[in-house]
Amino acid sequence: MATSVRRTTLTLPTAPLGPENPLPALRLPREVHRVDETTRAALPPDMARQTAYEPLRSVLPVRLRDGYGRRRAPAGLDALVIENDRLRVTVLPGLGGRVHSLHHKPTGRELLYRNPVVQPADFALNGAWFSGGIEWNIGATGHTTLACAPLHAARVPAPDGGEMVRLWEWERLRDLPFQVDLWLPEDSEFLYVGVRIRNPHHRPAPVYWWSNIAVPETEGTRVLAPADAAWHFGYSRTLRHVPVPEWDGADRTYPLRGAYPADYFYDLPEDARPWIASLDEEGHGLVQTSTDLLRGRKLFLWGAGPGGRRWQRWLTEPGTGGYAEIQAGLARTQLEHVPLEAGEEFAWLEAYGPLAADPAAVHGEDWAAARREVESRLESAAPRAVVAAAYAAWRPYADAEPGERLATGSGWGALEVERGGYRLPGTPFDPDTLGEQQEPWRRLLRTGAFPAWEADEPLTDPGCSLVSPPWRDLLEAAPSTAAAEYHLGVAQWHAGDRAQAARSWERSLRWSETPWALRCLAVADTVAGHPARAADRLLRAMDLVLAAAPPPAEAGVEASAAAGAGAGADGAPGPHGRPARVPAAVTAGATALDAGGARGARTPAPAPARAGRGGHDAGAVGPGGAPGEVRIAPVAPAPPAGFAYPAATEAAEAALGRETVTALLAAGRAGEALTVLGTLRPAVRERGRFRLLTAQALLARGDAAAARAVFDEGFEVADLREGDEVLSETWDAIAERLVAGDGGAVTEDVRQRARVEHPLPERYEFRMRPA
Repeated sequence: MATSVRRTTLTLPTAPLGPENPLPALRLPREVHRVDETTRAALPPDMARQTAYEPLRSVLPVRLRDGYGRRRAPAGLDALVIENDRLRVTVLPGLGGRVHSLHHKPTGRELLYRNPVVQPADFALNGAWFSGGIEWNIGATGHTTLACAPLHAARVPAPDGGEMVRLWEWERLRDLPFQVDLWLPEDSEFLYVGVRIRNPHHRPAPVYWWSNIAVPETEGTRVLAPADAAWHFGYSRTLRHVPVPEWDGADRTYPLRGAYPADYFYDLPEDARPWIASLDEEGHGLVQTSTDLLRGRKLFLWGAGPGGRRWQRWLTEPGTGGYAEIQAGLARTQLEHVPLEAGEEFAWLEAYGPLAADPAAVHGEDWAAARREVESRLESAAPRAVVAAAYAAWRPYADAEPGERLATGSGWGALEVERGGYRLPGTPFDPDTLGEQQEPWRRLLRTGAFPAWEADEPLTDPGCSLVSPPWRDLLEAAPSTAAAEYHLGVAQWHAGDRAQAARSWERSLRWSETPWALRCLAVADTVAGHPARAADRLLRAMDLVLAAAPPPAEAGVEASAAAGAGAGADGAPGPHGRPARVPAAVTAGATALDAGGARGARTPAPAPARAGRGGHDAGAVGPGGAPGEVRIAPVAPAPPAGFAYPAATEAAEAALGRETVTALLAAGRAGEALTVLGTLRPAVRERGRFRLLTAQALLARGDAAAARAVFDEGFEVADLREGDEVLSETWDAIAERLVAGDGGAVTEDVRQRARVEHPLPERYEFRMRPA
């Protein structure tokens, strides 16, 4: 049959992504894929240079996606199906263009690990990510910020006279357009994937690309690549050169023979054909190869230990088999970024298809013979010369203009094209994709003025920030308003000019007191080593958010301790060691609430003169924002049955609530942290993240028994970060305090007893390295 392309709907149990986090990501989320200077100094010169080249300072201008939960319900997902007589390829354009399935029709085999659910977890650089299929990782070390974002998709002419599917978007971390062309020739058993990344700017740009392929994992699964050595990276952040396949007493080409999650970046010889394969006990599986530019190959394994197994179950539903990942990238390791010169492009072709090899050779003790067997079968199925010819045939079609639009991505590419006047044949970023998020920036571009925040605008979202030098220049020249100064401060912070950023946020506050500028100044205070001042600013920001969106019930009602808050007015514990009631407010002075509500606080002081930039103390705060002037609004009772808070309101409260409680704990103010937890609406404070914060605050207040009770009741932190050990660390701290007793010293003997007497429950075991 001729290759066909069609739309369909794929129904999967899905946990909704939820709203974006409205707070700009001024600091890079904890990233486990880094090495220290000592390790870098021991690397080969080219690798050392590329590991140090343009690391991310933050994920700006991208927003964090941390509003998802773990309640899944069937959802219809837009899907594209590319099919011929041999293969059926299913693509999810609304979720990063993920190839969800690669089905080999003659054998009925699924070549990929196909996750039966869509369950977001905190693995992407900006949060939400899900496992399974083939993902296209672009941007910087880590999973792409586009993992759960829509891409543009359209039909385009294929080199063989048929059709192929083009996916494209504007990657915002590095400001680079890219495309992925999915070409399935008639009667081919291999899916060709043409990739192009372009740099339309007048300066070099750092590039990162890895194609991540999830494959089924069993005891007999073996991963093969043309290498005798690899760079091993574990979650203890060490990078070492190790032999392949045997190392440290085990054959590491079998994913389940390792105890802990790890990366193996294969060290391919310069003249070797780049490929990687995952084959089962019978010698069947998937092989991936490419043209020579894409030289990196990697195995990621979860390992057979309890932490890796727990993460595997966390990412899917009970009864689903495990997976490993085979990957292909531009650099030798994922710790590196590669420079792309101004006006240039990277382009290559990948091929994905089934492979059948002699199982005796594949699983034999002779590693060289196993590799020769796979390479020989690959050369028969997809000769290197044929793949090179397919690349040459595809290149002229990379510029072909798309036909029927199959899916629509974001409007950010259209905005950048309008600003920069870029010509990008083959990847049109049409003006009709511009939306509400881009509109303020389009007005800045066209009028020179950033739209002011309306006086009666709800305090739920400051809007997206842009931070590249051209946008920062436009903000510098724009008339001063609360909104313009706020966004200018975010851009200055991203550029490393922290003093100017603080001054811009101070001017924003003098125009209008908003939680957004207060929170940004709190981040600046934290970085500068002023935790108490940061906590005060965040308390005031919470005051404004809570007052601006009161719950649908009479104010002043107190929440019961069962809602999971904290210190009662008299400090007496309630059931299970938790306090019985929560005080209505923390008061250290009058605020706008005392004068009739948060809206009155937003009347601007006289506008600061533009010439005043750079002349204010970084510790100053605008109206109502001085340290000590703090009042938290009354505790939110449960809403009436059937009532739903606006998603943006809840997102703002959750984001600020988490940062406020964390800041209070860092400042040694556990009682106030518990009070803030009590002010949050039930839908927020009942989340696992806030149950964990409650336990931490109770422990900090000296009530280890109450903290332990929170763990015993059970909770799930939906946005637990990859590599984060906060659950085990908090559990251990509680156990140590229980063993030591009130006021007792936590000695090494106490720590050992605590591990024995209070073992970590399996549900909280997410450690990715030896304890």
